[in-house]
Amino acid sequence: MTSAKIVIAGGFGVGKTTLVGSVSEITPLTTEAIMTSAGVGVDDNRQVPGKMTTTVAMDFGRISIDRDLILYLFGTPGQTRFWFMWDELVRGAIGAVVMVDTRRLADCFAAIDFFEHRRLPYLVAINCFDGMQYHNAQDVRDALAISSDVPVVSCDARNRESTKNVLISLVEYVLTMRRTRATAPA
Repeated sequence: MTSAKIVIAGGFGVGKTTLVGSVSEITPLTTEAIMTSAGVGVDDNRQVPGKMTTTVAMDFGRISIDRDLILYLFGTPGQTRFWFMWDELVRGAIGAVVMVDTRRLADCFAAIDFFEHRRLPYLVAINCFDGMQYHNAQDVRDALAISSDVPVVSCDARNRESTKNVLISLVEYVLTMRRTRATAPA
């Protein structure tokens, strides 16, 4: 049996926990905690009204592709005060999904920088909140100043089929990157 680890990252309240939960075949392990007065002035939840909980360590889910391949999903916490855990969460990962809310695009810059610095393949998944995509993929690519080979896809983190397609796109991208590196002249 073969397994692969995928990291789901992005800013606070962008849909990471929702994505893991929508596609996991097991009840996902979440470390959601109720936001308290201790976070006032630290966590800016003005852009995500009604958000009452936050991930404080990680989310974990699993998907069996077939008898011989299992994907393990690890969702990162979104707030900067929890970023110290990211190095451990990405250890052994084949790639990452950077979730994006186009209303708060700057929130994903740190995740993109993190994966680019570590040369970990990633794709950008535009989470279509309320079923609306406010900007097209090329506009998001330009705003993020990412390479033209990095996939930018749309998704609804609440929808299993949509999130499955994001993960399929990431795995295909990772395989393409590995083939390209293997055949590149030394």
